[in-house]
Amino acid sequence: MARTFRRPRQSHPIAELNVTNLIDLGFTLLIIFMITTQATQEQTIPVNLPSESKSVQQNVDKSAHFVAISIDARGNTYIDENTRPVGMAELRSRLHVYALEPKPPVIRIRGDARVPYEKIVALMDELKKANLLKFTFDTQAASK
Repeated sequence: MARTFRRPRQSHPIAELNVTNLIDLGFTLLIIFMITTQATQEQTIPVNLPSESKSVQQNVDKSAHFVAISIDARGNTYIDENTRPVGMAELRSRLHVYALEPKPPVIRIRGDARVPYEKIVALMDELKKANLLKFTFDTQAASK
């Protein structure tokens, strides 16, 4: 008498999917979107930056938080990606909010090349009043 030792096969669908690759893809796309969003935010306000000669750039602190304040050719002031100009009172209140943060941001001053110097000095004065003493000036490299 012959006996078979095979188990009866059950034909049921696999209920589990391996989604590890999909999660990796999702995180990769998230990182790409985060990087490109930072690069495109500052280009929403059309500002013709002044030129400077090329020089060695200092290394930026990776943990630093930056806030861009743009002044266009007409003298309108914009904060970060906001496309609506802000008045001096709103600028003061926003600067005081930034100053109250545990680690205040570095202010990026993006002044148009044709903006009157008086507007830049007024902005710097407001930064000093709010005790935001770390700021940079955005420029573009001079073309040869």
